[in-house]
Amino acid sequence: MNTLAPAAAAEPVRPRIRRTHLALFVKDPFASAPWYEEVLGMQVTARGARWVFLSFGQKHHDIALIQVDEPEAASRGSVNMQHYGLEIEGGLDDLRRLYGMLLRKNVEVVKTTDHKVGYGLYFHDPDGHRFEFFLETVHDDEEGRRLLGEYNAPSDSFDLQPL
Repeated sequence: MNTLAPAAAAEPVRPRIRRTHLALFVKDPFASAPWYEEVLGMQVTARGARWVFLSFGQKHHDIALIQVDEPEAASRGSVNMQHYGLEIEGGLDDLRRLYGMLLRKNVEVVKTTDHKVGYGLYFHDPDGHRFEFFLETVHDDEEGRRLLGEYNAPSDSFDLQPL
């Protein structure tokens, strides 16, 4: 016999996300980790037999690199993560300096874009995962939603000159 009363029509339960982290399959987490340290400024916080955890400095980990089961046969498919965006602090010159840093480190830069709510700089890690440094220029979320709708979530080419 069920002694619990049925729940009244309640508000739907929705998660309240505090932060996120990302776990990526890679061919060799120990070979990839230095790239994350040098290019993204992360620090290794833990290592295991087949994984490396990295942090931007506030939490125990923000990105986990996990070795795929068969590294020699691993390849990227057409259905996977499109990109992982990293909002930067600062202004346009800071984004330009990051662009220059990527070029000096021979990181594959994919594109630079104007999203009408900010600027994006897209690049690949050693395993082909796409990342984006982005600089928000519209800080009002209501205005941001309006612009994204009006311009159909734009990704217009943007001439960003590296420093």
